[in-house]
Amino acid sequence: MYTIHKIAEMLDYQTGSIVSRLVLDKPAGSVTLFAFDSGQGLSEHTTPFDAVVQVLEGKLSVRVSGHDHEVAAGELIVMPAGEPHALKASERAKMILTMIKK
Repeated sequence: MYTIHKIAEMLDYQTGSIVSRLVLDKPAGSVTLFAFDSGQGLSEHTTPFDAVVQVLEGKLSVRVSGHDHEVAAGELIVMPAGEPHALKASERAKMILTMIKK
C-alpha cells in the first residue's frame, strides 16, 4: 500500500532538540526524517553504508572527511560509506536521511 505525505509536516521542531522519525526500514536501507533546532547536530561518526542527506528547510553545515559544506533547502549531499561525517544546523533545518545498505 502507498501513502502520500507532506514531508516537512511529518515532524515538528522542538526547542534545543533533534527530532527524528523513521519512515522506512528495509534490508536494503532506511529513510529517516530529522528536524534540528538551530545549533543542534550529530557528532562525527562513520557508518558502513552510503548516506544521502536532502535538506528540506533551513541550512546544515556538513563535514565529510574533513571538508566542510553548507547544504541549503533544495540541496543534497552524498556521504560515502566509511567516511567520517558530522552535521550541525546553521539555522532550524529539516532533512531526509536515506541510508543505502550494501
